[in-house]
Amino acid sequence: MDSQTAVAPHTTQDSTAGRLKPDSLGVLGILFFVLSAQAPLTGIAGAVPIAVAIGNGAGTPAAYLAAGVVVLLFSIGFVAMGRHVVDAGAFYTYIGKGLGRSTGSGSAGVALFAYCAVQAAMYGLYGATVSGLVEHYADVHIAWWVWTLVTMVVVQILGAAGIEMGAKVLTVFVLAEFSILIAFALVTLFKGGGPEGLGFGDSFSPDAALQGAPGVALMFAVASMFGFEATAIYGEEAREPRKTVPRATYLSVAVVTCFFAFTSWMLVSAHGASNATAEAGKALESGDATSFVFAPITAQFGAWTGDVLPILLATSLFAGILAFHNSANRYLFSLGREGLLPHGLTAINRRHSPWVAGAVQTVIAVALVMPFAVLGKDPVLTLFSWFSGVAVLGIMLLYFLTSVSVIVFFRRSRADTRPWNTLVAPVLGALGIAGAIWLVIENFTTLIGGDRTTALWLQITVPAVLVLGLVLARLTRQRHTVSG
Repeated sequence: MDSQTAVAPHTTQDSTAGRLKPDSLGVLGILFFVLSAQAPLTGIAGAVPIAVAIGNGAGTPAAYLAAGVVVLLFSIGFVAMGRHVVDAGAFYTYIGKGLGRSTGSGSAGVALFAYCAVQAAMYGLYGATVSGLVEHYADVHIAWWVWTLVTMVVVQILGAAGIEMGAKVLTVFVLAEFSILIAFALVTLFKGGGPEGLGFGDSFSPDAALQGAPGVALMFAVASMFGFEATAIYGEEAREPRKTVPRATYLSVAVVTCFFAFTSWMLVSAHGASNATAEAGKALESGDATSFVFAPITAQFGAWTGDVLPILLATSLFAGILAFHNSANRYLFSLGREGLLPHGLTAINRRHSPWVAGAVQTVIAVALVMPFAVLGKDPVLTLFSWFSGVAVLGIMLLYFLTSVSVIVFFRRSRADTRPWNTLVAPVLGALGIAGAIWLVIENFTTLIGGDRTTALWLQITVPAVLVLGLVLARLTRQRHTVSG
């Protein structure tokens, strides 16, 4: 049966297939790749104002905790499966182990599509941000897409320079944006909060969590937290992957959950729980949602932060772009090694970096971004909003399929008989993720900031890519069978 011919790890590769550099990353190195994919400042400045304004107001921090619990439940089964699979393909390999090679290959198309889509989305916001900064400080207007193309070249060079170089660059950028947000949150906490105090009950009580539209807030919370699959993607390059990957996964979930919940709580407190919803609404109406976040930080630390924060937003986006470039090119590399894509994608350079896969990923990025530039579309309202929404939906689908695959794999193989790790937590995680998918679909027009027709077409792309991947996988296997 197809489910019995799941994708195997590296034992199936031929002797000429590329190998990524082992023992290159420790727990902290992988953690910084995950945090870069989260783009912390982008997530806080972009999602929190919307969640507060049209979600559950002061109860938004509770939504981040709830999202963290769902992700944690998912990660328990994810880690259990990871002890039996070490591959740069991560999700698709995991799904193939339990649900069959064809389903795994179809999900690979979804994963690649989602990573390329979210990177393209970030390129749109990044280009607009950098263009605005240059115009503000140098009084020179250069189109957003010019900065985007230049950055694509830089990202390609850094990606080809090796995983250690990428880790060093990301560490600097992530520490910079984390530092100022955590410093603000801690100072606000130690000062006793804003005009109405800390307001713990106003943000974390059951009544606060369920007020307004909690589903919308939970949707944005889940959307802000995906990207930790990088812990498994870099398993082949990790030191002692069967120890490093689980530790990095749990640490990533804990850090990301606590960061978003704590920082959003302090932002609500800084504005005052009773005023936060109105202030977030004003920020959205002004066309600059980031003011909900930047204003209290500037009030806390002084006017200089008003100049620094937009720059940190740009570096936050750059870090996320580089992280997703590395994730996507490793998917291409793994698919080439499995024979689902041309074998040339397995080529590596002297730094053991998949440079051909990286170049192909950059070409894909150009193909996704440039139509918006040619058509004169707003890079934030269309490119960023549309593609980030599609990426969230795609990744949520992969989370769900992975949870189901974990259950099926361990029920069939009995490789791990721990009920909590291989059944209970994956089932709870799958239910939570299914609920999150429903919320994303139900509120998709809000997520993308578009109309119903646009939302429908964008939603259709995810199952369409899955089906296309399934068909291509079967045709590829049939061709290999005939040629063999």
